[in-house]
Amino acid sequence: MERKLIFDYIIVGTGPAGAVIAKTLSDDKRTSVLVLEAGGNNDKDKPISDSTMASELEEQFFPQYFWQGEGVPQAGLDDRMFEWTTGRLLGGGSSINGEQYVRPTGKVLKEWERLLGPLWSPNRAVLRFKRLEKYNGNTNNASARGYRGRIDIRQAPLNPTSMAKKLVNAIERATGFPEILDYNNPKTTIGPFTRWQLYQKPNGRRESSSTAFLSSDVLALNGRGVNGRKLRLFSDSTALRVIFSNKRARGVEFLKNGKRIIAHARKKVIITAGINSAQLLMLSGIGSAKILKEAGIRCIFHNPNVGKSLRNHTLNFAVFQSNPSDRPLPSNDPNALYTGGAFLPDPLKIDGKRRAVQILGIGSEGDTLTLGLIYLRPKSRGSIKIQNKDPLKIVLADEGFLDNPSDLEAVKNIYKIYVKNIAAELVSIDPTYRLISPTPETIEDDTELEQFIKENFDHNHHQQSSLRMAPLKNGGVVDRRGNVHGVKDLIVADASIIPFTVDGNTSAAAYLIGYTIAKQVIWLDKRKQRRKIRERFENSEE
Repeated sequence: MERKLIFDYIIVGTGPAGAVIAKTLSDDKRTSVLVLEAGGNNDKDKPISDSTMASELEEQFFPQYFWQGEGVPQAGLDDRMFEWTTGRLLGGGSSINGEQYVRPTGKVLKEWERLLGPLWSPNRAVLRFKRLEKYNGNTNNASARGYRGRIDIRQAPLNPTSMAKKLVNAIERATGFPEILDYNNPKTTIGPFTRWQLYQKPNGRRESSSTAFLSSDVLALNGRGVNGRKLRLFSDSTALRVIFSNKRARGVEFLKNGKRIIAHARKKVIITAGINSAQLLMLSGIGSAKILKEAGIRCIFHNPNVGKSLRNHTLNFAVFQSNPSDRPLPSNDPNALYTGGAFLPDPLKIDGKRRAVQILGIGSEGDTLTLGLIYLRPKSRGSIKIQNKDPLKIVLADEGFLDNPSDLEAVKNIYKIYVKNIAAELVSIDPTYRLISPTPETIEDDTELEQFIKENFDHNHHQQSSLRMAPLKNGGVVDRRGNVHGVKDLIVADASIIPFTVDGNTSAAAYLIGYTIAKQVIWLDKRKQRRKIRERFENSEE
């Protein structure tokens, strides 16, 4: 390894944002980029590449692919504890997630635009998604979909099963919202559907940020860029802190093979470490001065917003006895993974055109149909706090589930209205479909329903907003271009900077953030270069 490692840009993390930024910046063959990844390349491992194992990855918790961690007891859930983890491998969370591709809708992006300006407008977001995706499916709005990008998206299954059709029919009748073909069409974001859109290649294998943006035409197996690309990947390299000089980010200290190494950045350091980004900022001296002092860390910039405003969607389930003759997935397409689903508004119709509920159908052979119930507009807020300056010490991650009483009421209403009415319609379509958990009696009893929700509450990996993209006075940690407030040449670009909670899975938003910020970095760098050339020309004339 070189004695002095110097690059134009250093990127920490290879998840959806990091891999996009690495590829986009290094497209300019004059630009050198170092990417640090704490894990290794496991793209060809069966549990990672085989989509049928997507749900097993987390349930069986293959330790070689995950960060090890657990959150603090949740007061709103009778002090239950949940894992605090994400992928520790090339591709980050995109290599271990449930493969659902869900763009944030225009309703959410309008909020982003009002706070941050036209850079984050719905129309610009659609244009960027079109450049990113290679859509393999049907739509009634081809102009809103991309077909030549690097991210393979498969709409599956081609031929939905009778179980999926019965579920979608029941949701239609229970809610009044007609079936939709393409929920990522900005014009049809509400309603039930028989086919999900998945991060999968046409053959059904997993598509991750690694396979899409760090593939063999970009990066060789030895971690070096190909065809003159000045890209280097250091795997098994854990970032410890950002190095500053006069509040300017100058490099990153990282751990590799048991040794501390420093890499230097001529231009910028870009953090794309997901749930670990807040910890990395605090270890580098950016955060609450009080917390940093207690941890024994010199404060570079006091910002009490760091690690605050953490948000996550809620997750609960409803289980139905199903018809033994109904298959959940086509026999020729086990990679389809899910048995229909829906995006719906708040069941009390506070805004009947805005997503607030995500329903996920999960069938099992000849046994049950389970509905995953995700509330997409939680008001509860959590936090991330470091314990001391040891970079390997687990953070105190408090996701604050159900801390705001309105979230519990919202989840109760999902059962009282949506689940209850779907159950009634399902049994009228096919009497063998009976709601068994919770029982109809539990739904009718407010106290029992609350207890059921708390006991059966589950955890997902939709963490966002702990390093919110907003003005400093509005609780922000980074500006609209991801620049960290109070310092120079340091950017954060991942789901942690989401300013308002997205209304679906978070990985698509992370891709959008990475691509948007990468393009801004390039644009600003070119503008700076033009200014320098102009100044030299003007000085020479004098």
